[in-house]
Amino acid sequence: MTSREASHAGSWYTRNSHTLSAELDHFLEQVPSSIESHQVPIPRARLIIAPHAGYTYSGPTAAWAYKTLDLSKAKRIFLLGPSHTIHLPGCALSKHAKYSTPLGDLTIDSDTVKELHATGKFDTISRDTDEVEHSLEMHLPYIYKMLTLGFKSSEDYPTLVPVLVGSTSESLEKAYGQIFAPYLADPTSVFVVSSDFCHWGMRFQYTYYVPNNSKPGSSGINLRRRDVNPGDPEIHESIGKLDRMAINAIEGGDHKSFLENLRETGNTICGRHPIGVVMAAISALKEEGKITPEQGKFKFVRYERSGDVVDISDSSVSYASAYAVM
Repeated sequence: MTSREASHAGSWYTRNSHTLSAELDHFLEQVPSSIESHQVPIPRARLIIAPHAGYTYSGPTAAWAYKTLDLSKAKRIFLLGPSHTIHLPGCALSKHAKYSTPLGDLTIDSDTVKELHATGKFDTISRDTDEVEHSLEMHLPYIYKMLTLGFKSSEDYPTLVPVLVGSTSESLEKAYGQIFAPYLADPTSVFVVSSDFCHWGMRFQYTYYVPNNSKPGSSGINLRRRDVNPGDPEIHESIGKLDRMAINAIEGGDHKSFLENLRETGNTICGRHPIGVVMAAISALKEEGKITPEQGKFKFVRYERSGDVVDISDSSVSYASAYAVM
């Protein structure tokens, strides 16, 4: 019975349990009690997208997704995050029995992990990789906090199914979507998708820019260090356009359109593959007639950036939060 340590506590977020709990409470309290006329939590909002940067940067944005989350029937929480540390062609599952947070431990759903392994489509995350990867860990304190608010006893807390998603192809995302579809259709299952959005700047090797005078459907340009800083629009406004195009594709619900947008712009959305897997699962359920056309449609409720870039030498990371009613 092994437990994954909270390896990023003390750096990406505080290790002090009281301080961390108060910080998460503060982030959640800043979110309105209703979002676009919907009281939160939103009934049947069992699927969210939220960022995974240090809490100083993305904690307030993530709170918007978690505030919408309906845990009233939850028995297990699937957490899908991108692999930043190793090349992984498919998806992988944890060896651990628990994931630790400064607030308390989350229990891994060993039965569901065995079911997924039995498909023959999943690798196992090595313990070293599990400890180093942050895309899953940054959601654990938020998940634990939401469980303390929604359940009277820790004995009633839903179990966790952490899934590390690699550089999946379109066909693989569809295959994994088929595997996850029955779980997504289950009203006792909750899905959390871990993703930051555009990573812009020389240090990310991504400086794509869309001028205001570009024609619809035409490509943007890659800015170089020696170029004059553009102003029509400013760089941060172009980054906002790029993210909005991706967000529109996700909200549109078409997996293929989302992938086409990424191919066209190269937008460095680090959780594009977990998003793709979940979009494929939603598509599979719709094709099978198991959910209505309105179910599984993402609605983005918050978008922020770590800074507003105006100089080519600067950089920023974008953060966005969304929910879907199932």
